[in-house]
Amino acid sequence: MRKFKYFLFLAFLFVSLLTYSQQQYPQHYFSSPLKIPITLAGTFGELRANHFHSGLDIKTLGKEGLKVYAPADGYISRIKVSQWGYGKALYITHPNGYTTVYAHLSRFAAPIQAYIKKVQYRKQSYDTGNLFFGPEKFRIKKGQVIAYTGDTGSSGGPHLHFEIRNTKSEKVINPMFFGVKPTDTKAPVFKKLMVYPLSNDARINSTATKTIIPIKNIGNNTYVGDRIMASGVIGFGVDVFDQLNGAPNHNGIYSLEMKVNGLPMYYHNVETFSFQESKYINLLIDYSYFAKYRNRIQKTYKTNSNKLSIYKNLINNGKLKIENGASYQVEIIAKDFKGNTSTVKIPIKGVETTLLFKTKDTTPYKITAKNFTKFKQKNVTVAFPKNTFYEDCYLDFEVADNIAKIHEPTIPLDKSYTLTFDVSNYSESQKKQLYIANVTKKNSSYYVTTRKKENIMYTLVKNLGSYTLKSDTQSPTITLVNFKNNQWVSKLNNLKVKITDSDSGIDIYRATIDNQWVLMEYNHKKGILTYDFNDKKLVGSKHVFKLAVSDNVGNTKNISVTFFRK
Repeated sequence: MRKFKYFLFLAFLFVSLLTYSQQQYPQHYFSSPLKIPITLAGTFGELRANHFHSGLDIKTLGKEGLKVYAPADGYISRIKVSQWGYGKALYITHPNGYTTVYAHLSRFAAPIQAYIKKVQYRKQSYDTGNLFFGPEKFRIKKGQVIAYTGDTGSSGGPHLHFEIRNTKSEKVINPMFFGVKPTDTKAPVFKKLMVYPLSNDARINSTATKTIIPIKNIGNNTYVGDRIMASGVIGFGVDVFDQLNGAPNHNGIYSLEMKVNGLPMYYHNVETFSFQESKYINLLIDYSYFAKYRNRIQKTYKTNSNKLSIYKNLINNGKLKIENGASYQVEIIAKDFKGNTSTVKIPIKGVETTLLFKTKDTTPYKITAKNFTKFKQKNVTVAFPKNTFYEDCYLDFEVADNIAKIHEPTIPLDKSYTLTFDVSNYSESQKKQLYIANVTKKNSSYYVTTRKKENIMYTLVKNLGSYTLKSDTQSPTITLVNFKNNQWVSKLNNLKVKITDSDSGIDIYRATIDNQWVLMEYNHKKGILTYDFNDKKLVGSKHVFKLAVSDNVGNTKNISVTFFRK
């Protein structure tokens, strides 16, 4: 009885702390950065590759070039232009302690754009790196046009990525807390339920392996799972998504909770998080299942190595101890930000089993997570710094047919390890064409950053899997898109060139007009380089355009084209 009352007290404390844990954020300080109805392609905290989504992806009617407006007074504190990541990004620091971020832009407002172009020409580089500014450089008033939407960087299509950060801590905060609230009347959808044995004596329906439990939607956003016969310590996981009105996208949920016999045991939400902790998403999800099937199952229990701050008042880290003969009713509750709720209910009966304990599979390649470990086979060496792995494990490691298999990519890593190939058996000319490639399951491969030192080639990688040495002897190709040699181009606003490489991939390019460096923006999704004639005034009518493109092993293609312009 005393134990039950204590558990009840913990549950009351859980709910009380949950109610008061959220901060109060200003609701009407920020206006919308776009003058169109807000429809989202992506929500805050969505599960992405190795990270949580740190903002809102706002749809832009499927096109680029919409005006982006400052949602409040402030000053531009940072700008970064990069081929990857956020692409063209702009940061505004506001006097209320928050910073707003705008990413994947096509261009900046005129005075900002002119300044950035000068930086790019001075550096002779498209990428600017981080440019930081004080309050006096670019003061911004609420409603002022600051940029135009686009598709730059690692974007999957035209949209505006919008963030709100705590200026001091740099932690990102769900923008919906600030009044950015799209229409949403739809509840989350459960797709899959998984149960995990978490102790040596744990059994789930007489098996000692994780098990998918069928679930059925019985209406009113309620799902029921088949009855489970279990013993030992078990945990749960769900594949669940949310949808908003007016968009088909499968978005992330806001919170996930688990109750056992009506009492809360687990809760997390995506109110805020830091970029440093985002990598622990691989411990929130069933990583091995995702690696095999590309479905992300969120676990409703926490492992010891998981340092995410999103959890609130867990009881036994969400792990459920099943007693023989006892009955349990488990409820897993998913909510979106608007509070739309779906629940899956799972009945459990505690039943002992006579199934023998299965010993763990072992190999000669044991990893002790806290120790540095090195393995070598034939001409391949792998070296894992201490704490590369989150827990001790055994790896498969073999080298055959010039392919080094370092396990399967089913174990998440906290940091990179070094993979080294001895290339002393290759001639000097052959070494120049070699690179390290990651081999995928479909027998395709892609270049990984390769470093060369005398008779070795090595790379730093953060994924297990298969790697090999490949040779690239072909130069990139260059195709003129909107002009040709000896052509008058007076009516054109720009020059466009398509560049491709069929092997190791494009590394660098350099363009000049009349032997003067010119900026060419590279759309890597389409392979198009674009020069804007507004960048500089050309003297005379006859001009020579030169372009050199190199791949990742140094094969280079050069062209020289004459054009005429008034």
